[in-house]
Amino acid sequence: MMTITYEYGGALYVNLTNRCDCACVFCLRHNGHKGSIYADDLWLDREPTREEALADLLGRDLPAYRELVFCGFGEPMFRVDDILWLVDRLKERVPNLPPVRINTNGHANLIHGRDVTPGLAGRIDVLSISLNGSDAAEYCAVTQPRDGERAWEAMLDFTRKAAAYVPTVMMTVVDKDKTPEEIEKCRTLAQSLGAALRVRAYIPD
Repeated sequence: MMTITYEYGGALYVNLTNRCDCACVFCLRHNGHKGSIYADDLWLDREPTREEALADLLGRDLPAYRELVFCGFGEPMFRVDDILWLVDRLKERVPNLPPVRINTNGHANLIHGRDVTPGLAGRIDVLSISLNGSDAAEYCAVTQPRDGERAWEAMLDFTRKAAAYVPTVMMTVVDKDKTPEEIEKCRTLAQSLGAALRVRAYIPD
């Protein structure tokens, strides 16, 4: 049975894809893991259809959660159109739907060849974008995106554009091997794009 939704910290997480265009050095996927501290088995043998995901979500007591988070074991924005369809259906059917967040690498516009940010308006409340470095060289070393420095530029541009449509935009860095000066540089960069910086603790596998 595939894990489409799972609970963590009072929030409900939605796992729609294994696909990712990065190979981040700290990602659990490198070491043969199929799950994480959040759930034992997040690896999908196939992607759920949007209808399967909707049925799974409607089987939950959604207003009981503090947040609904599209995250999972891959880059959720590979399925941005399905996410927006799901949010629309849930808003139609679920009174008091909790805030909706997407955790993303910020490459959606690069992946899809179009600007997807206008579609986030009125649907997505919080966007959490992985920054992972204060410049292109560090970002590429940590994130190892398939598109190299183009992915860095695309992520910055995506953040700037998304800030016009999403009420809360955060950029995140993992604190492993980061000096206070590097963290501050990341914070300044995030703020210049209309985002706040959140520093995440490194979770060893």
